[in-house]
Amino acid sequence: MEIPAELGRVLVIVPTYNERDNIERLVGRVREAVPSVDVLVVDDNSPDGTGKVADAMAAADEQINVLHRTAKNGLGAAYIAGFRWALDRGYDVMVEMDADGSHQPEELPRLLDALTDADLVIGARWVPGGRVRNWPLRREVLSRGANTYARLMLGVPLHDSTGGYRAFRAATLEKIGLDDVDSRGYVFQIDLALRALREGLRVVEVPITFVERTHGASKMNRDIMVEAMWRITQWGARERLGKLRRPR
Repeated sequence: MEIPAELGRVLVIVPTYNERDNIERLVGRVREAVPSVDVLVVDDNSPDGTGKVADAMAAADEQINVLHRTAKNGLGAAYIAGFRWALDRGYDVMVEMDADGSHQPEELPRLLDALTDADLVIGARWVPGGRVRNWPLRREVLSRGANTYARLMLGVPLHDSTGGYRAFRAATLEKIGLDDVDSRGYVFQIDLALRALREGLRVVEVPITFVERTHGASKMNRDIMVEAMWRITQWGARERLGKLRRPR
């Protein structure tokens, strides 16, 4: 696929922590699906040597880059580091993509096409045409429940605000601001989507197929879930309080 000319330079950002068994295959699929995109691997000092694998890939392909961080500080911090790296180098579009193969690089053209008429595109599991493969029922119920809770509490018209396969215009990130974003886990995705909507930007969901990883361990844990529920509740309560205080 050729990137639509109006989108400009595109960077796919892939955060990693212990993804040695996945990263080379994933990046290869990205480069095959859309050969003109660049890739940035943001590695949080993986003990399994993921960073070294990424360095070897970068040495062999000038469109692959690696950003080494000194510690594992959460998904949100890794993406913000990647966004800042991209903005400093003049990229026009930044794509978030998991390293574990759950986000299909072959669907990237769909997100980029949708971005020609949007400010932020979210690859969504819980819209018509979206699907999940190899998830236990408990995980699906948890994800659907979290997204429903976010939609009701925050009043956002999104069905998969936690989805992590998404494409931003650089102008979108500059408008919503990154300086005061401190969400660390998957609630980071809700945070950025909410900021975009509150700025009046166009946020579009396109259906994707999410495939559960086959190698390595999921980063989802209780602390991440607690952070998400707590922040959604905080934001929702603040929004309602603000409406009550507004003059009628």
